[in-house]
Amino acid sequence: MTVPLPGHLHTHRDGLAKLADLGYSDIWSAESDGADGFTPLAMAAAWEPRLRLGTAIIPAFTRSPAAFAQCVASLADLAPGRFAIGIGSSSNVIVEKWNGVPFVEPYRKVRDMVRFLHDALAGEKIAKKYDTFEVNGFRLGVRPEVKPQILIAALREGMLRLAAREADGTIINWLSPQDTKKVAAVVNEASGGQPKEIVCRIFCCPSENTEVVRQAAKFAIAAYLNVPVYAAFHEWLGRGPQLQGMWDAWKAGDRKAALTAIPDEVVDDLIVHGSPAECRKRIDAYFANGVTTSSIAIMALDPELNYWQAVDELSPARG
Repeated sequence: MTVPLPGHLHTHRDGLAKLADLGYSDIWSAESDGADGFTPLAMAAAWEPRLRLGTAIIPAFTRSPAAFAQCVASLADLAPGRFAIGIGSSSNVIVEKWNGVPFVEPYRKVRDMVRFLHDALAGEKIAKKYDTFEVNGFRLGVRPEVKPQILIAALREGMLRLAAREADGTIINWLSPQDTKKVAAVVNEASGGQPKEIVCRIFCCPSENTEVVRQAAKFAIAAYLNVPVYAAFHEWLGRGPQLQGMWDAWKAGDRKAALTAIPDEVVDDLIVHGSPAECRKRIDAYFANGVTTSSIAIMALDPELNYWQAVDELSPARG
């Protein structure tokens, strides 16, 4: 399940216990404009030891190398053996527009941060020039008992291959069950037969109010898929012809026309919706096509949706 849960952070203890009671195994945090990616997991580490903890994702750009390593080591020390750090490039919007950090050479930045974390978590005193930054004399003062798994958020082939070669797996999102076949094939080929975790953030709204869900979902799709990295991703997936109308209208400044241009079949590809049984079946299709771990993100696209009822209806306990 994706966290934070609804409501103020200090109120989440019972909700985290409920997730574990319902059979959810993992929680995955994100970092954009809400809570930071580490604090909700630190609270969960103390409150609910049954849950595995992961970030999906922390941007490689928005923390200095030493600060990044300290955050990772601290949470790994707090939750030995049940924390995975997911790192990604994020986007020009979050990195450059919101944080004032130039969004340049994202592939190399992510690669260098992953390599630095491997070095730092090994306990080395680091005096090394990476391609995108240099570290002179840093050594982690926190030594976790268990090194956390390192996962790389990836969209297209370059980052997927990097995740397979230099990390424990990858994190993917904004794609259909069918799309995961293409992604998993790249990861599995690049890993040389070594098993890799493929974590997929799956957007879900268990509601049969189809037209309401579709119309609301188009706002989310437009917000994401007009970001250059996601536009390029969907061109690579072969969805360019379906999305060209939206991209053209968006570039022309006509937001209403951009929303209208999004085909319903794109919504149905990218957002899991329908009855709870239909949603569970579609979630299962992601696993059948190569996903090994899911992070369900429940979207309140239907105003009538009850969040905790949705959590219950989608739970692993229901089979």
